[in-house]
Amino acid sequence: MTLLSSILGFSAFGFGARCFQLGLQKRPIFDAPSGHLISTAAFGVLGYGAFYADKKQTALLAEKKKVLLERREKENLEWQATKGQGHAV
Repeated sequence: MTLLSSILGFSAFGFGARCFQLGLQKRPIFDAPSGHLISTAAFGVLGYGAFYADKKQTALLAEKKKVLLERREKENLEWQATKGQGHAV
């Protein structure tokens, strides 16, 4: 997911949430546009943060996977060496 689509998606959700809120209160939906702007901007900032949180978590998971694969390979080599010594005796 790109940065722009994250920001726009969260902003659209914020706009929709604001419209739903006003609809529940039976108030005119487009009466006060400043509330829509604030809601859209706040959710856009959340989208920005979510994008970079996802990017950071993906990098951390890739690093962890690399470490685990290296450890597994090392353990497999040790097991093969131990298995070979058991048959030689």
